[in-house]
Amino acid sequence: MLLLLPMNGDDTQESELTGVLSATFWATVEVEEGRVVEINFYKDRETIDALLDAVIVKNNYEPVMEFIDQQMMVLVAHTQRTIDDIVEAYLFRELHDLAL
Repeated sequence: MLLLLPMNGDDTQESELTGVLSATFWATVEVEEGRVVEINFYKDRETIDALLDAVIVKNNYEPVMEFIDQQMMVLVAHTQRTIDDIVEAYLFRELHDLAL
């Protein structure tokens, strides 16, 4: 599973999830068999050429139609902000589907 996260920086430990429109970096997090395989940061989302499975947003009011049009799942991390917390919540199915 390849997750896309809008982030406020490019530090794996310190950066936090931010709004889609205010993201300064985009992180891709590859999760396989319950563990993180790889984390990459991109300054520009258009440079990501991988097939993304899901985007993680911080609330139900984010502009996500572009992701839905690309057949991506949209998951909401209401309280999780760091990559570690988001991945843990994803693995334990604590992230919520976007309520349209």
